[in-house]
Amino acid sequence: MNKTFDRYGSIIFAIIGVFFIVESTKISTSAYGSQVGPNIFPMGLGILLVLLSLRLFYETLRYTEAPKKETGTYQTYQTKRFVLILLCTILYAILLESLGYVISTFLFLLACFNLIEKGKWWPPVIVAAAFSGGVYFVYVDLLQGTLPGFPTWLGF
Repeated sequence: MNKTFDRYGSIIFAIIGVFFIVESTKISTSAYGSQVGPNIFPMGLGILLVLLSLRLFYETLRYTEAPKKETGTYQTYQTKRFVLILLCTILYAILLESLGYVISTFLFLLACFNLIEKGKWWPPVIVAAAFSGGVYFVYVDLLQGTLPGFPTWLGF
């Protein structure tokens, strides 16, 4: 949490977000069998990145005092947490096709929620189930997009 680093980082991420938005307009607007084109996701990510970058830049203008130095054990804990979430993300990408979107996303979110805050089980289960099921329903049924369905061995 360095004011200068955060300020320059927000500017760089805003530029990357604008790049995503501009380049996503060059992607075709429709895909075979889908009402939602492949340009929607990168454009949405670009817009989100620009908005979050603007928020970070605004927050750097409001810094009043230098944050306290973090201890080595806290940084080690955060590094371990980052590596575990990175491994969960890689495993999620590997299992997405075989387990399907709903199951793999549910397991990924549950693992990440558990890494972020240990001890609570029911709220993360409810949020992970609602999010994975809700996104699948909205994207596949309402927007007529395609996502990997349930695995065939489940009988769905």
